[in-house]
Amino acid sequence: MHELSIAHRIVSIADEAAREAGASRVNRLYLRLGTLSGVVREALEFAYGFATTATLLEGSELVVEPVDVLVRCDSCARDLPPLAPERLRCPECDAPTPQILAGRELEIRAIDYDTASPKPSTAPHVPSPVSSSTNPYSAES
Repeated sequence: MHELSIAHRIVSIADEAAREAGASRVNRLYLRLGTLSGVVREALEFAYGFATTATLLEGSELVVEPVDVLVRCDSCARDLPPLAPERLRCPECDAPTPQILAGRELEIRAIDYDTASPKPSTAPHVPSPVSSSTNPYSAES
């Protein structure tokens, strides 16, 4: 099941982004998943729970937005969904449609998180003294 390794990578990316944003925990991860991505949605959702262990995403909800296949038909000069994802032909003129515009996505769309509350400083900030020998702006040189 390659969905477990995909779930681990998605969680790793989201965890890093949430930490950089100052998150204390992630509530929801929004993911776009294309029909032709090669990922089984149910398997990914199952693996997600395991992959989030000991991360900011532990206990979060995975919200999957399915993305249907969209192809460009050069004969009709239109962008439209094929009759079936496994048959990439124009539903209007039956011409082959090798240009896939949508349906291969596997992307994080958004991360819903709580921010960590700022920690109060225990000691006042005292600037360190700069001696004239190390201060480049000093008149003495």
